[in-house]
Amino acid sequence: MATTERILTDEMTEAIKAFIPRYPSKQAVTLPALHVVNDRLRHVPLQAVVEIAEILELAPAEVQDTLTFYGFFKQDKPHGNVRAWVCRSVSCHLRDADALLEHMCEKAGIRPGETTPDGKLTLEFAECLGACEHAPCMLAGDTLHESVTLEQADAFLESLE
Repeated sequence: MATTERILTDEMTEAIKAFIPRYPSKQAVTLPALHVVNDRLRHVPLQAVVEIAEILELAPAEVQDTLTFYGFFKQDKPHGNVRAWVCRSVSCHLRDADALLEHMCEKAGIRPGETTPDGKLTLEFAECLGACEHAPCMLAGDTLHESVTLEQADAFLESLE
């Protein structure tokens, strides 16, 4: 039987284990563990799910259930260096967020949910970013862009080049 190469580094494993005393059960550490892996790898491959399950003494299916519940995590391939979420809540929709996302995708040469060929950007929609008073808005990395115009979107895209 062939052995599968480990995905989690010692640093990731230790970061996950550091959460265990802070939570009431090992199962409660599942979501923070997924974030540890996603932060480092920009996705959570299946082998990482298996390894997280081993650390937390869970069935891999339990970890997979948590991973697939949240649209934030990607499993098949890494997201871009910058992940930009364009809000499409009611407020943002009424202020043309759909046209904003379409414009950005066209400029970047991708569709929503895809990553540019150079791996710099993944463009996605978000159901709500909680900034309705600043519609349309976009979250790129940790930065909330408020009342985004097409010109501001173009400047954002150009800043990634």
